[in-house]
Amino acid sequence: MQQKFQDILDNANLNSQQKYSIINQMATNYLSAKDYQGLVLFLSDWVEQNPDDMYNSYWLLMTAYAYLSMRAEPVAEYYFDRILQQYQDLLVKGKSIHFMCLQNLIQISKSPAHRIKYFNELINRFPSEVNTTELYLRLAMEYEKDSQWTQALRAYTVFLEQPDATTIQIPGEPDAYKNARHLIDYNSSSKDWTFESLDALETAVKKAIRNYDWRSLDKYKAKVNFFSMSWKQDEMDANSQEEFSMRSFMRGNRIRFAENLDPSSTPSEAYLRTTGWSTYVPVWYLYFRKVNFPLDSDIHGNWEWAGIYMGEKL
Repeated sequence: MQQKFQDILDNANLNSQQKYSIINQMATNYLSAKDYQGLVLFLSDWVEQNPDDMYNSYWLLMTAYAYLSMRAEPVAEYYFDRILQQYQDLLVKGKSIHFMCLQNLIQISKSPAHRIKYFNELINRFPSEVNTTELYLRLAMEYEKDSQWTQALRAYTVFLEQPDATTIQIPGEPDAYKNARHLIDYNSSSKDWTFESLDALETAVKKAIRNYDWRSLDKYKAKVNFFSMSWKQDEMDANSQEEFSMRSFMRGNRIRFAENLDPSSTPSEAYLRTTGWSTYVPVWYLYFRKVNFPLDSDIHGNWEWAGIYMGEKL
């Protein structure tokens, strides 16, 4: 049957619609037989020999999908991108071929630079077909991976301005909104409360507690997203970030701290158990963490006092 169709293509005087019908049927036959290699050879040869065929973008789309079926993602990426760069868009069952190419490209491309291009194109060309809030977040994350910090900040800012930003969930990134908010707020802050090492931070905080120096403690607290909460709360909860001075908790109380950091501390997070802050909740764990802010090499990797967990550890 395939040979008969090929003979018709080679010898008959067909119009473009008739050629489309025959080629599409032949391609369908290859797919039905799962002969992906045969499909690739047939369609790529047709496109090469017939550069003016108005349906070439569709034939190359089928070629790209065939390579996906053969688990040859890099070759499929080449064809999807080739369609975008060299061929006009067509509608297949009401859906844009270029849109389908972009959807596939952001799934299989491993290059942040390429993914940045694809996300921008989706946002600019097909805003009504996608969740632009999610794409602004994904775009910002790709800029960050590519160390394009100015563009990352701009994309994060646009993301945070969207009314549904807090609802966006990305697999593998449970704290995406929190991280975006922290990065933007941190960038606009004074960034003058960090310490070069955990030892320096621990020593300064312990000295201030020992001397009941609430002014120094207030100065050491992070000025962005500093939290005070129970172990069950979320640090981005508005009730967790109410401003307060250490003065009201130090006056008249006998504050003590553990000699060593809590054993659950890690290379990027540390906890200091303290007691005596109040009658109702006497135990506070002071939470220290390493600063993750690659935009500023002077403070990236420093340590900050980021919050307080109230009560014994769960």
